[in-house]
Amino acid sequence: MNIIRVRCHDAEEFRKLYDTERPEGAMFCPTTQELAPNTPVVIELVCKVLPNRVLIKGAVLSWRPALPRLRVRAGAMVLFAPEEAPKRDFVLECLGGTLKPARRRHARLPVGMPVKVQIGTKSAVPADLREISVTGALLSCSICPPIGAAVVIEVVPPGALAPMAISGRVMYHAGPLQMGVKFLYRDGGGSRRLRELVRRFKSA
Repeated sequence: MNIIRVRCHDAEEFRKLYDTERPEGAMFCPTTQELAPNTPVVIELVCKVLPNRVLIKGAVLSWRPALPRLRVRAGAMVLFAPEEAPKRDFVLECLGGTLKPARRRHARLPVGMPVKVQIGTKSAVPADLREISVTGALLSCSICPPIGAAVVIEVVPPGALAPMAISGRVMYHAGPLQMGVKFLYRDGGGSRRLRELVRRFKSA
């Protein structure tokens, strides 16, 4: 996974990088790593105005080398993925001062992979793992259980063959077909397994 870290000290610096002419959302990401067009990347956006790091999936539109004499930085123009529209709006609202959300302990990594979700004692149903962190995940599923419901997520870690079962609890609904899940584990072993899982996704 190609992760480009973009640090902005304030909203004004972000606006200099953001392309307002593209409704999907796009921004220039300073990087010396040469990236071909259509290369999938993840922008790790860090800004004092944001409560946490925001990770946004996208694809490279173009890359340019540095021109020191003209004070031009090397970097890539990245178009946000269509499914990242909620994050785009979240970032713009935070930087515009219209939204002041609470700080989250861990930033979530955008994934986008099929998983299975068992709701209570019912049989597991297909779902899509949209985001994951050590403490929770965002899932898209045709069946959204009520807030507080116990679930078990079956995910196959990158490079593995057998699925890994993660217990959790539904904490909120993000639209009619998305739910936020908080992971539940009883000891440090469960925390270590989740950290290793997130590390594998970053390295995939």
